[in-house]
Amino acid sequence: MRTILVSGAAGIVGYGILRSLKRSSRPMKLVGTSIYADSVAPGFCDVFERVPRTDAPDYLDWFLALLREHQVDVAIPGIDADMYKWADRRAEIESTGTKVVTNSPDLIAKCSDKWAFYERQLELNLRYAIPSYLDMDFDFLTETCGLPFLLKPRRGFGSKGIVVVATAEQFAGIDPATKTTLMAQPIVGRDDEEFTVSAFCDGLGSFSAIMALRRKLSREGFTEKAEVVDQADFSDAVRDLCRGFSPVGPTNFQFRKTDHGLKLLEINPRISSSTSIRAAFGYNESLMAVEMAIENRMPVQPDIKRGRAVRYTEDHIFYEDRVHL
Repeated sequence: MRTILVSGAAGIVGYGILRSLKRSSRPMKLVGTSIYADSVAPGFCDVFERVPRTDAPDYLDWFLALLREHQVDVAIPGIDADMYKWADRRAEIESTGTKVVTNSPDLIAKCSDKWAFYERQLELNLRYAIPSYLDMDFDFLTETCGLPFLLKPRRGFGSKGIVVVATAEQFAGIDPATKTTLMAQPIVGRDDEEFTVSAFCDGLGSFSAIMALRRKLSREGFTEKAEVVDQADFSDAVRDLCRGFSPVGPTNFQFRKTDHGLKLLEINPRISSSTSIRAAFGYNESLMAVEMAIENRMPVQPDIKRGRAVRYTEDHIFYEDRVHL
Protein backbone atom coordinates (compact mmCIF):
# COMPACT_ATOMS: atom_id res chain seq x y z
CA MET A 1 0.00 0.00 0.00
CA ARG A 2 1.30 3.44 -0.94
CA THR A 3 1.19 6.37 1.47
CA ILE A 4 0.24 9.75 0.00
CA LEU A 5 0.54 13.02 1.95
CA VAL A 6 -1.52 16.07 0.98
CA SER A 7 -0.83 19.41 2.66
CA GLY A 8 -3.36 22.17 3.20
CA ALA A 9 -6.02 19.52 3.72
CA ALA A 10 -8.36 22.03 5.35
CA GLY A 11 -8.65 23.99 2.09
CA ILE A 12 -10.63 23.39 -1.08
CA VAL A 13 -7.56 22.32 -3.07
CA GLY A 14 -6.19 20.01 -0.36
CA TYR A 15 -9.39 18.16 0.43
CA GLY A 16 -10.24 18.17 -3.26
CA ILE A 17 -7.05 16.20 -3.90
CA LEU A 18 -7.87 13.81 -1.06
CA ARG A 19 -11.42 13.27 -2.34
CA SER A 20 -10.06 12.62 -5.83
CA LEU A 21 -7.59 10.02 -4.54
CA LYS A 22 -10.36 8.28 -2.63
CA ARG A 23 -12.04 7.61 -5.99
CA SER A 24 -9.18 5.30 -6.95
CA SER A 25 -9.45 1.54 -6.61
CA ARG A 26 -5.75 1.43 -5.75
CA PRO A 27 -5.10 0.89 -2.02
CA MET A 28 -3.63 4.06 -0.53
CA LYS A 29 -3.07 5.44 2.93
CA LEU A 30 -3.92 9.15 2.85
CA VAL A 31 -2.20 11.53 5.26
CA GLY A 32 -3.63 15.05 5.44
CA THR A 33 -1.91 18.00 7.10
CA SER A 34 -3.12 21.41 8.21
CA ILE A 35 -2.23 24.15 10.68
CA TYR A 36 -5.84 24.03 11.91
CA ALA A 37 -6.80 21.44 14.53
CA ASP A 38 -10.55 21.96 14.20
CA SER A 39 -10.93 21.83 10.41
CA VAL A 40 -12.78 19.40 8.15
CA ALA A 41 -9.49 17.82 7.03
CA PRO A 42 -9.69 14.65 9.22
CA GLY A 43 -12.92 13.75 7.43
CA PHE A 44 -11.10 13.20 4.15
CA CYS A 45 -7.94 11.34 5.15
CA ASP A 46 -6.88 8.22 7.02
CA VAL A 47 -4.36 10.05 9.21
CA PHE A 48 -4.48 13.74 10.14
CA GLU A 49 -1.42 15.65 11.33
CA ARG A 50 -1.44 19.22 12.58
CA VAL A 51 1.68 20.98 11.28
CA PRO A 52 3.47 24.28 11.93
CA ARG A 53 3.16 27.11 9.44
CA THR A 54 5.33 26.68 6.37
CA ASP A 55 7.29 29.84 7.26
CA ALA A 56 8.08 28.61 10.80
CA PRO A 57 11.83 28.25 11.50
CA ASP A 58 11.52 24.55 12.39
CA TYR A 59 9.05 23.66 9.62
CA LEU A 60 11.42 21.76 7.35
CA ASP A 61 12.91 19.60 10.12
CA TRP A 62 9.43 18.86 11.41
CA PHE A 63 8.17 18.02 7.92
CA LEU A 64 11.08 15.71 7.10
CA ALA A 65 10.51 13.84 10.35
CA LEU A 66 6.82 13.49 9.50
CA LEU A 67 7.62 12.02 6.07
CA ARG A 68 9.96 9.47 7.64
CA GLU A 69 7.49 8.59 10.40
CA HIS A 70 4.71 7.76 7.95
CA GLN A 71 7.05 6.44 5.22
CA VAL A 72 5.36 8.73 2.72
CA ASP A 73 5.74 7.68 -0.93
CA VAL A 74 4.33 10.82 -2.56
CA ALA A 75 3.68 14.33 -1.20
CA ILE A 76 1.32 16.75 -2.97
CA PRO A 77 1.10 20.43 -1.92
CA GLY A 78 -2.39 21.79 -1.44
CA ILE A 79 -1.37 25.38 -0.69
CA ASP A 80 0.90 27.81 -2.52
CA ALA A 81 3.27 28.26 0.42
CA ASP A 82 4.11 24.56 0.37
CA MET A 83 4.45 24.56 -3.41
CA TYR A 84 7.14 27.24 -3.12
CA LYS A 85 8.92 25.63 -0.17
CA TRP A 86 8.88 22.09 -1.52
CA ALA A 87 10.11 23.15 -4.97
CA ASP A 88 12.96 25.08 -3.36
CA ARG A 89 13.95 22.26 -0.96
CA ARG A 90 13.03 19.33 -3.16
CA ALA A 91 16.38 17.53 -2.87
CA GLU A 92 16.23 17.51 0.94
CA ILE A 93 12.63 16.35 0.96
CA GLU A 94 13.21 13.57 -1.54
CA SER A 95 16.23 12.37 0.47
CA THR A 96 13.61 10.85 2.81
CA GLY A 97 12.42 8.59 -0.01
CA THR A 98 9.34 10.73 -0.70
CA LYS A 99 8.56 11.84 -4.25
CA VAL A 100 7.32 15.42 -4.44
CA VAL A 101 4.67 16.59 -6.91
CA THR A 102 5.81 20.07 -7.95
CA ASN A 103 6.02 21.87 -11.23
CA SER A 104 9.12 23.32 -12.86
CA PRO A 105 10.86 25.69 -10.39
CA ASP A 106 11.40 28.11 -13.28
CA LEU A 107 7.70 28.18 -14.11
CA ILE A 108 6.72 28.54 -10.45
CA ALA A 109 9.06 31.54 -10.16
CA LYS A 110 7.74 33.17 -13.35
CA CYS A 111 4.08 32.63 -12.46
CA SER A 112 4.52 34.01 -8.95
CA ASP A 113 5.12 37.50 -10.41
CA LYS A 114 2.38 38.41 -12.90
CA TRP A 115 4.45 41.23 -14.40
CA ALA A 116 7.49 39.02 -15.00
CA PHE A 117 5.16 36.42 -16.48
CA TYR A 118 3.63 39.02 -18.81
CA GLU A 119 7.07 40.18 -19.94
CA ARG A 120 8.02 36.59 -20.73
CA GLN A 121 4.87 36.17 -22.84
CA LEU A 122 5.87 39.24 -24.83
CA GLU A 123 9.40 37.85 -25.33
CA LEU A 124 7.85 34.62 -26.66
CA ASN A 125 5.47 36.62 -28.88
CA LEU A 126 2.47 34.72 -27.53
CA ARG A 127 -0.87 36.04 -28.76
CA TYR A 128 -2.66 35.11 -25.54
CA ALA A 129 -1.12 37.86 -23.38
CA ILE A 130 -3.45 40.51 -21.94
CA PRO A 131 -1.92 44.03 -22.18
CA SER A 132 -0.59 44.96 -18.73
CA TYR A 133 0.78 48.15 -17.21
CA LEU A 134 2.70 49.27 -14.12
CA ASP A 135 2.02 52.99 -14.65
CA MET A 136 -0.47 53.98 -11.95
CA ASP A 137 -1.67 57.19 -13.61
CA PHE A 138 -5.48 57.15 -13.81
CA ASP A 139 -5.75 59.15 -17.05
CA PHE A 140 -3.20 56.89 -18.76
CA LEU A 141 -4.97 53.73 -17.60
CA THR A 142 -8.36 55.07 -18.63
CA GLU A 143 -7.03 55.82 -22.10
CA THR A 144 -5.25 52.48 -22.56
CA CYS A 145 -7.58 50.11 -20.68
CA GLY A 146 -10.93 51.88 -20.72
CA LEU A 147 -13.36 51.97 -17.80
CA PRO A 148 -13.71 49.91 -15.76
CA PHE A 149 -10.24 48.34 -15.62
CA LEU A 150 -8.57 45.84 -13.32
CA LEU A 151 -5.84 46.23 -10.72
CA LYS A 152 -4.18 42.91 -9.87
CA PRO A 153 -1.60 42.08 -7.19
CA ARG A 154 1.63 41.14 -8.95
CA ARG A 155 2.27 38.35 -6.46
CA GLY A 156 0.15 35.28 -5.87
CA PHE A 157 -2.42 33.23 -7.76
CA GLY A 158 -6.16 33.35 -8.24
CA SER A 159 -8.51 36.32 -8.10
CA LYS A 160 -7.80 37.39 -4.52
CA GLY A 161 -6.97 41.08 -4.23
CA ILE A 162 -8.21 42.03 -7.70
CA VAL A 163 -9.96 45.43 -7.77
CA VAL A 164 -12.33 46.59 -10.50
CA VAL A 165 -11.74 50.34 -10.86
CA ALA A 166 -14.68 52.30 -12.24
CA THR A 167 -14.06 55.89 -11.08
CA ALA A 168 -11.24 58.33 -10.42
CA GLU A 169 -12.40 58.65 -6.81
CA GLN A 170 -12.13 54.91 -6.28
CA PHE A 171 -8.65 54.88 -7.80
CA ALA A 172 -7.52 57.84 -5.66
CA GLY A 173 -8.67 56.00 -2.53
CA ILE A 174 -6.15 53.19 -3.04
CA ASP A 175 -3.09 53.58 -0.82
CA PRO A 176 -0.01 54.69 -2.84
CA ALA A 177 2.11 51.98 -1.23
CA THR A 178 -0.43 49.36 -2.31
CA LYS A 179 -0.34 50.67 -5.88
CA THR A 180 3.36 49.79 -6.12
CA THR A 181 2.39 46.11 -5.68
CA LEU A 182 -0.24 46.16 -8.44
CA MET A 183 -0.45 45.99 -12.20
CA ALA A 184 -3.31 47.15 -14.41
CA GLN A 185 -5.16 45.33 -17.20
CA PRO A 186 -8.22 45.96 -19.35
CA ILE A 187 -11.21 43.71 -18.73
CA VAL A 188 -11.28 41.19 -21.58
CA GLY A 189 -14.17 38.99 -22.61
CA ARG A 190 -17.23 38.27 -20.47
CA ASP A 191 -17.70 36.56 -17.12
CA ASP A 192 -19.64 33.74 -18.81
CA GLU A 193 -16.77 33.08 -21.22
CA GLU A 194 -14.13 32.15 -18.62
CA PHE A 195 -12.51 28.71 -18.72
CA THR A 196 -10.24 26.65 -16.53
CA VAL A 197 -8.17 24.12 -18.46
CA SER A 198 -6.06 21.45 -16.80
CA ALA A 199 -3.29 19.69 -18.69
CA PHE A 200 -0.81 17.04 -17.63
CA CYS A 201 2.50 18.29 -19.00
CA ASP A 202 5.74 16.45 -19.77
CA GLY A 203 8.30 19.23 -19.12
CA LEU A 204 9.44 18.97 -22.75
CA GLY A 205 6.93 21.35 -24.28
CA SER A 206 3.90 19.09 -24.63
CA PHE A 207 1.10 17.38 -22.68
CA SER A 208 -0.58 13.99 -22.68
CA ALA A 209 -3.99 14.71 -21.12
CA ILE A 210 -6.29 17.73 -21.00
CA MET A 211 -9.72 18.77 -19.73
CA ALA A 212 -11.62 22.07 -20.04
CA LEU A 213 -14.40 23.57 -17.92
CA ARG A 214 -16.44 26.72 -18.41
CA ARG A 215 -16.57 28.19 -14.92
CA LYS A 216 -18.24 30.72 -12.69
CA LEU A 217 -16.22 31.98 -9.75
CA SER A 218 -17.33 32.33 -6.15
CA ARG A 219 -16.62 35.48 -4.15
CA GLU A 220 -13.62 33.67 -2.67
CA GLY A 221 -12.13 33.20 -6.15
CA PHE A 222 -12.76 29.44 -6.48
CA THR A 223 -14.81 27.63 -9.11
CA GLU A 224 -18.44 27.65 -7.91
CA LYS A 225 -20.17 26.30 -11.02
CA ALA A 226 -18.61 24.42 -13.91
CA GLU A 227 -19.64 22.85 -17.19
CA VAL A 228 -17.54 20.40 -19.21
CA VAL A 229 -16.66 21.80 -22.65
CA ASP A 230 -14.67 20.56 -25.62
CA GLN A 231 -10.98 20.57 -24.72
CA ALA A 232 -10.06 20.66 -28.41
CA ASP A 233 -10.93 24.39 -28.42
CA PHE A 234 -7.96 24.98 -26.09
CA SER A 235 -5.43 22.40 -27.24
CA ASP A 236 -3.50 24.70 -29.56
CA ALA A 237 -3.22 27.43 -26.94
CA VAL A 238 -2.09 25.00 -24.24
CA ARG A 239 0.42 23.47 -26.64
CA ASP A 240 1.85 26.93 -27.46
CA LEU A 241 2.15 27.74 -23.75
CA CYS A 242 3.75 24.37 -23.02
CA ARG A 243 6.37 25.06 -25.69
CA GLY A 244 7.07 28.44 -24.15
CA PHE A 245 7.12 27.53 -20.45
CA SER A 246 7.75 23.74 -20.28
CA PRO A 247 5.44 22.93 -17.35
CA VAL A 248 5.72 19.56 -15.58
CA GLY A 249 2.81 17.47 -14.33
CA PRO A 250 -0.62 18.89 -13.43
CA THR A 251 -0.87 22.50 -14.63
CA ASN A 252 -3.86 24.83 -14.71
CA PHE A 253 -4.44 27.36 -17.52
CA GLN A 254 -7.14 30.02 -17.14
CA PHE A 255 -8.55 31.66 -20.27
CA ARG A 256 -11.22 34.02 -21.46
CA LYS A 257 -12.68 33.88 -24.96
CA THR A 258 -12.74 37.25 -26.70
CA ASP A 259 -13.46 38.61 -30.17
CA HIS A 260 -9.68 38.45 -30.71
CA GLY A 261 -9.30 34.82 -29.64
CA LEU A 262 -8.28 33.25 -26.34
CA LYS A 263 -6.62 35.44 -23.72
CA LEU A 264 -4.65 33.95 -20.83
CA LEU A 265 -5.60 35.13 -17.36
CA GLU A 266 -2.84 33.14 -15.67
CA ILE A 267 -1.11 29.79 -15.31
CA ASN A 268 -1.35 28.06 -11.94
CA PRO A 269 1.62 25.64 -11.82
CA ARG A 270 -0.22 23.18 -9.58
CA ILE A 271 -3.42 21.21 -9.10
CA SER A 272 -6.30 23.70 -9.03
CA SER A 273 -9.38 24.14 -6.84
CA SER A 274 -11.62 22.44 -9.40
CA THR A 275 -9.69 19.15 -9.18
CA SER A 276 -12.47 17.20 -7.42
CA ILE A 277 -14.94 18.36 -10.09
CA ARG A 278 -12.59 17.15 -12.82
CA ALA A 279 -12.16 13.79 -11.10
CA ALA A 280 -15.94 13.30 -10.98
CA PHE A 281 -16.03 13.63 -14.78
CA GLY A 282 -13.16 11.20 -15.33
CA TYR A 283 -10.07 13.45 -15.25
CA ASN A 284 -8.31 12.48 -12.00
CA GLU A 285 -5.16 14.58 -12.14
CA SER A 286 -4.29 13.80 -8.51
CA LEU A 287 -4.14 10.08 -9.27
CA MET A 288 -2.22 10.84 -12.48
CA ALA A 289 0.33 12.77 -10.40
CA VAL A 290 0.75 9.87 -7.96
CA GLU A 291 1.21 7.37 -10.79
CA MET A 292 3.76 9.62 -12.50
CA ALA A 293 5.72 10.03 -9.28
CA ILE A 294 5.75 6.31 -8.43
CA GLU A 295 5.84 4.69 -11.85
CA ASN A 296 7.53 7.47 -13.83
CA ARG A 297 4.98 7.34 -16.63
CA MET A 298 2.81 10.00 -18.24
CA PRO A 299 -0.97 9.46 -18.23
CA VAL A 300 -3.03 8.92 -21.36
CA GLN A 301 -6.04 11.02 -22.28
CA PRO A 302 -9.00 9.73 -20.25
CA ASP A 303 -12.58 9.49 -21.46
CA ILE A 304 -14.35 12.52 -20.03
CA LYS A 305 -18.06 12.56 -19.21
CA ARG A 306 -20.15 15.58 -20.15
CA GLY A 307 -22.17 17.48 -17.60
CA ARG A 308 -22.06 20.31 -15.10
CA ALA A 309 -21.21 20.74 -11.43
CA VAL A 310 -22.49 23.06 -8.70
CA ARG A 311 -20.70 23.57 -5.39
CA TYR A 312 -22.72 24.07 -2.23
CA THR A 313 -22.17 24.21 1.52
CA GLU A 314 -22.65 20.99 3.48
CA ASP A 315 -21.94 19.65 6.96
CA HIS A 316 -19.36 17.08 7.98
CA ILE A 317 -20.06 15.65 11.43
CA PHE A 318 -17.41 14.30 13.81
CA TYR A 319 -18.94 12.26 16.63
CA GLU A 320 -17.08 11.92 19.91
CA ASP A 321 -15.71 8.41 20.38
CA ARG A 322 -16.50 7.88 24.03
CA VAL A 323 -18.44 5.34 26.04
CA HIS A 324 -21.19 6.63 28.33
CA LEU A 325 -21.64 4.61 31.52
